[in-house]
Amino acid sequence: MSLSRTLSVLRKDLRIGPRSPMFLYALVFPVLATLLFQGVFGGLFDAPPRLGIVDRGNSEIAHAAEDLEGVEVTDYSSVRQMKDEVESNDLDAGLVLDRGFDDALLEGENPELEMYFSGESKASNRVILATTTVGLVRDVAGEPAPVEVDVRTVGDEEYLPLDDRLVPLLVVFAVIIAAMFLPASALIEEKENGTLSAMLVTPATLADVMAAKGALGMILGVSAGIMTLLLNQSFGNAPLTLILILFIAALMVLLIGLAVGSLVKDSNAMFTVFKTGNILLLAPVIFYIWPDLPQWVPKLFPTYYFLNPVFEVAVKDADFGDVWPELAAALVICALLVPVVAVAGRRMERRLGEA
Repeated sequence: MSLSRTLSVLRKDLRIGPRSPMFLYALVFPVLATLLFQGVFGGLFDAPPRLGIVDRGNSEIAHAAEDLEGVEVTDYSSVRQMKDEVESNDLDAGLVLDRGFDDALLEGENPELEMYFSGESKASNRVILATTTVGLVRDVAGEPAPVEVDVRTVGDEEYLPLDDRLVPLLVVFAVIIAAMFLPASALIEEKENGTLSAMLVTPATLADVMAAKGALGMILGVSAGIMTLLLNQSFGNAPLTLILILFIAALMVLLIGLAVGSLVKDSNAMFTVFKTGNILLLAPVIFYIWPDLPQWVPKLFPTYYFLNPVFEVAVKDADFGDVWPELAAALVICALLVPVVAVAGRRMERRLGEA
């Protein structure tokens, strides 16, 4: 395999790629899917963060909160009522300001700020409300805010909002279309049009062609994954780890795509294989949408080993140290797929030679 010949084939694919409906679909899909899912389940059109306040002493903090832009503030007279609203996720957070709270701040004391968060609220809303509240205290007391924040979560924290649980589905769809469908369909199209046989008459080898298709799938797969995460505001606190996960995800599915593209004869056979195979590839997503299902089952599917890291880092703010064992397993699966692709490529080359 020659790097210069591989790059020549890749440049050719990039030049003529936009003429292919599959190429354009791979680029447009993240936007369309995000608008559809987030429009139905929330996300892009979510209401602003919702804060409930029980003010027992006419605090300046409560008055300042009412003037906040981008935060929906509701006053309550009863802590019990406010906590019920937080627990049912009708509020993202609830704040209790005891009588004499402002005076204690101004006298340099260390009063406790009691705050409740809904276990089903979006993580981004929790961060916004927590930092906004501390900012309001700082405005009253000066720098730094002499306050001990007592944060309590009420409600079931296990069940994240549905739009958060759908992030892995959107990511895997985007990566599969760009990194698996596109290389496979491009390879089959070259076979059907006879251009693959023509290329193999030149100094370019089949390894050069397949490496170029794989590189194209990698570029588009990672780009589609990044676009999907950005549109869903799910890049988490470890963006470099997420990009690494997307590279591994794209590598796994493009190897599957190259194997399928090498083995099947035409586009109809390819779509038949993918219709069946996608059930196995997408099966782990079901266990994020319905978390009550047995969580050992998705570990039987290869895509779990990049899907779960995506979910943990993008939605639950994990970092590389939390997901590296699963990424290592994903790399092992990729290594096992390489000889499969090599065997499939040699078989395709023999068939082309016989033809």
